[in-house]
Amino acid sequence: MFSLDSVITAVGMTENMIVIITVVVLSFALMLVAARYIFAFVNRHPTVKMLALSFLLLIGVFLIADGFGFKIDKALIYGPMAFAIFVELLNLTAARRRAKRSAQREVEPVHLHQQYVDDTGSVKEVQPVE
Repeated sequence: MFSLDSVITAVGMTENMIVIITVVVLSFALMLVAARYIFAFVNRHPTVKMLALSFLLLIGVFLIADGFGFKIDKALIYGPMAFAIFVELLNLTAARRRAKRSAQREVEPVHLHQQYVDDTGSVKEVQPVE
């Protein structure tokens, strides 16, 4: 969705100028709307940011190898990427459940003894009021 080469491919599939203009305008509008939410999600989850960067690196290496004539089966690229996304979804779900459980636990506050100095100058302990 965010790839400019996808827009160029869609544009190159037709000679109808109305379709070309519509595709380009809709794709940019969709990118502008979705980018805000994707940016916020990725910034909230640093592991997703690292995963996305590793995918970019992997695809870059794949494109460079393809440019030098090495043919790599796409299943060898997209299969592990799909597995990594699945594992990351499991991690995000587990983190959300862990945060929800810890928020539900009521923490008993620590009752401290208060000290005060009486008229004679001696320190006395005061029992906490409950």
